[in-house]
Amino acid sequence: MSFSTLTDLNWLAVIVATVAFFALGGLWYSNLLFGKIWSRAVGWEMDGDEKPPVTIYLMPLLTCFVTSVAVAMLAAATGTDTFGEAIALGVVTGLGLAAMALLVTGFFDPKKPQPMAWVAITAGYHLVGILVVSVIVALWQ
Repeated sequence: MSFSTLTDLNWLAVIVATVAFFALGGLWYSNLLFGKIWSRAVGWEMDGDEKPPVTIYLMPLLTCFVTSVAVAMLAAATGTDTFGEAIALGVVTGLGLAAMALLVTGFFDPKKPQPMAWVAITAGYHLVGILVVSVIVALWQ
């Protein structure tokens, strides 16, 4: 694999995958799903009327983009172009890389009130998000 793979990527697929991953985060961390549990796990008590600044969304959007590019590069390098192969790629990268990095981070984080709840929610988001990204970029080459 080399960085020349970047020129061969379907950039529209990368953008769509980025938006899908980012939108999933909006839903995942909303009060509809895991937002309240996640807030307690990290020790954040937000006022119900308090709205975060728009700038707080820029870093997650950037990380979704970089992850989508990386997964697209891996899909291209491995010739991943079927649904089954995309699921395998998503599991390997989402569980094997993202979730394991989050697990060790949470395991050694004494500052969070509930570090393993944080790991479960955050790793779950990244696993599902990377699965979605993998399917989009693999099938839309």
